[in-house]
Amino acid sequence: MTKKLAALSMAAALLAGCGKDGPKPLQGYVEGEYVRVAAPFAGTLIRLDAARGQDIAAGAPLFALEAENEDAARREATERVKRAQAQVDDLRKGKRPTELDSVRAQLGQAQVALGLSEKEFARQTDLVAKGFVSQQRADEARAARDSDRNKVAQLNAELETAKLGSRPDEIRAAEADASAARESLAQADWRLRQKTVAASVSGRVTDTLFVKGEWVPSGSPVVTLLPAGNVKVRFFVPETALGSVRVGQKVALACDGCASGLSGEVSFVAPQAEFTPPVIYSKDSRAKLVFLVEARPAAADAAKLHPGQPIDVTLQ
Repeated sequence: MTKKLAALSMAAALLAGCGKDGPKPLQGYVEGEYVRVAAPFAGTLIRLDAARGQDIAAGAPLFALEAENEDAARREATERVKRAQAQVDDLRKGKRPTELDSVRAQLGQAQVALGLSEKEFARQTDLVAKGFVSQQRADEARAARDSDRNKVAQLNAELETAKLGSRPDEIRAAEADASAARESLAQADWRLRQKTVAASVSGRVTDTLFVKGEWVPSGSPVVTLLPAGNVKVRFFVPETALGSVRVGQKVALACDGCASGLSGEVSFVAPQAEFTPPVIYSKDSRAKLVFLVEARPAAADAAKLHPGQPIDVTLQ
């Protein structure tokens, strides 16, 4: 019996000595930063392309809401753009060829009338000089000639104006209306695109919160994604060991059923102390101040870990 007790004591001493050789693992757990994908507008869910547990690439379709109203608004905005642009093009052009021909014809008539009135004025002036008619007849002929001259000048100006487009201010105003119509079209197109939602990041689908046919309120998440880069390990370091922890430090990770060789890198060290969380049942650290530390697993190891999973962390 004495020999057995001695052997047991020696084994216990050896085990205690071995436990002091390497750093003691720290208890922690895996946590995920989820990406909750939602649409900014409400609507009935008509298509759900994602399923729980599925790995989704960035840009892959996730779900679609009914978009009849947005589609109609986009068509209306498209027609408004066409109308506004047509007005700009019309203002930049001169009169139509038939309208120019009409002004030219009026100008020709006025020029013929001017030629007759000039001859009549010359004839009346000669008759006045010879004393056959009074000065009043000459004045009347002069007035008729001046009126015909003004008419010719007016039609010449109208012809030149008809060849030009509208006034620059009118054209600028029409261009501003066309630009506003294009912006309205861009807004309508954006609203329509928001009804079909794609993944902004790659990751694993952890949950789908609605089923096809349900009404989805605006801003309500429909699909929850967990990118591999959003998996992190949270563990707590005793105050006495805080000085040996730094951001960028390598850590070894181990968990039940996990392959060996998992590793990570410290990404955050809490600046404030806290009491040992009740989920940590270590007798050595209970009721002591600890500091929260977060580590990011390597990209290849992140997919092997699951949020909520207990894990042992060894500082290197």
